[in-house]
Amino acid sequence: MKRIAIGLAAAALAAAGLAFAAGEGAGRAAGPPIEIARPGKCVAPTPEMRRDHMKMLLRQRDLTVHEGLRDPRFSLESCVNCHASRATGSVLGKDGFCSSCHAYAAVKIDCFECHSPMREERVASRP
Repeated sequence: MKRIAIGLAAAALAAAGLAFAAGEGAGRAAGPPIEIARPGKCVAPTPEMRRDHMKMLLRQRDLTVHEGLRDPRFSLESCVNCHASRATGSVLGKDGFCSSCHAYAAVKIDCFECHSPMREERVASRP
């Protein structure tokens, strides 16, 4: 009798979960707080950029470094120019475009360890 009751309860919970997933609640998890400072047309649709931006950056890196091909549309500088905060001029920081998404996804940003004006200043000042 207990097994039947547990089985019925499990079936009811599974049915409720499926109904919820098919209804309005599906895909509505709260996302990171992002603000696009200069909205406009990106190089790819938002879902594709969320999913594949790192692949695009790595592909552009390979084309630039190994083949000498530069496409300004896919440069890191172009991304920063559109997405940097108007107040700070940066995509980093507490509410920065890159930082907020990467913190939400628990992914480390290592692009700017090399690609930043501060790094260029540190390298230039070395003896």
